[in-house]
Amino acid sequence: QVQLVASGGGLVQAGGSLRVTCAASTDVFSAYHMVWFRQAPGKEREFVAIISQNGDYTMLADSVKGRFTISRDNRKKALYLQMNTLLPEDTAVYVCAAGFTRSTRAENYFFWSRGTQVTVSS
Repeated sequence: QVQLVASGGGLVQAGGSLRVTCAASTDVFSAYHMVWFRQAPGKEREFVAIISQNGDYTMLADSVKGRFTISRDNRKKALYLQMNTLLPEDTAVYVCAAGFTRSTRAENYFFWSRGTQVTVSS
């Protein structure tokens, strides 16, 4: 069982930056591919970013490319999402998830955090 805790959300003006963190409570954090998803009010959950087990592969959704960066620290059992040049349309609840399959599809992930709210004001 893996417990994930997402934190670091908040209110920021458009153009600003935030870093959200996902802390894992497992001794085998490096065994998992990790992803970030987000869900805005009235919208479906959306893939944001993925990073492989050792961090050598990353991929970002087109909507955040060039603005967001995903990274991880396996020694600290932590996943990060650095968000720069934030836009009002980035407003959403951000969640992290862990799984054994490198995939952008939510159904491939078994362990999920509760969300952290990111609100970008215009």
